[in-house]
Amino acid sequence: MKGIKFILAGILFGIVMSKSEAISWFRIQEMFRFQAFHMYGIIGTAVVLGAIAVFLIKKYKLRDFQGNPIVFTPKEMSVPRYIIGGTIFGLGWALTGACPGPMFVNIGFSYWAIFVAIAGALAGTYMYGVLRDKLPH
Repeated sequence: MKGIKFILAGILFGIVMSKSEAISWFRIQEMFRFQAFHMYGIIGTAVVLGAIAVFLIKKYKLRDFQGNPIVFTPKEMSVPRYIIGGTIFGLGWALTGACPGPMFVNIGFSYWAIFVAIAGALAGTYMYGVLRDKLPH
């Protein structure tokens, strides 16, 4: 029963994703074609909420599910890692019309073709693990 709050948060996340139309490939294609502000508004809201959450976690020294302190490790600011990684992520997003969170919401809506995108995402994650030592970090 300890995990019920996380299940409820996931359900709420799925409802928000579907009601905001963030799971719609059409909305994602509109964004990449610069035809609508809709997705940029959603992403901007997520960035602001994320910044607020990080601020609150640091201020109140919140702990994770197992009681360990949540620690944010600074990352090395290397331009190639963000340009290469962002380009690969963006191309996958544009080609499939789905980003990681909404991909799983689409399963809940019985859009079974999304399993192709999920398989590609998993393969990409695996390849990153294999090639990690050879990539610029």
